[in-house]
Amino acid sequence: MDCIFCKIIAGEIPGRTIFENSLITCFLDIAPVSKGHCLLIPKRHSDDLMGVDNAEATALISGAQMLSKLMQDKLGSTGFNLGLNNGISAGQDVMHVHFHFMPRYEGEGREYIKTSPSQNDLDLLWKQLLS
Repeated sequence: MDCIFCKIIAGEIPGRTIFENSLITCFLDIAPVSKGHCLLIPKRHSDDLMGVDNAEATALISGAQMLSKLMQDKLGSTGFNLGLNNGISAGQDVMHVHFHFMPRYEGEGREYIKTSPSQNDLDLLWKQLLS
């Protein structure tokens, strides 16, 4: 399979994994719209949400709850956006279902503008979240 997310899960290409369990994994987005923006994905490949089973769906939402506390504790976030682009017509770029978890901070806007942080900045953020 030629899925970039499956390759991250398999360890074939690097990813900054924040947490994982038997059903899901979560890693930092390389083009974040906010500090701590990460992706929640099922480990089993599914092109879209319609292929996710109930256990995976539950694990994804539980993962979002866990991320909310982590981002609040480690980064001081005061809210978050949880987004899903389901299908090409909805803007899905990678055909492996994934939720965007975007922490939000008091006084900052709610724009969805992708940024290009340096690899070093992403590594520092990753280490902060894992500490």
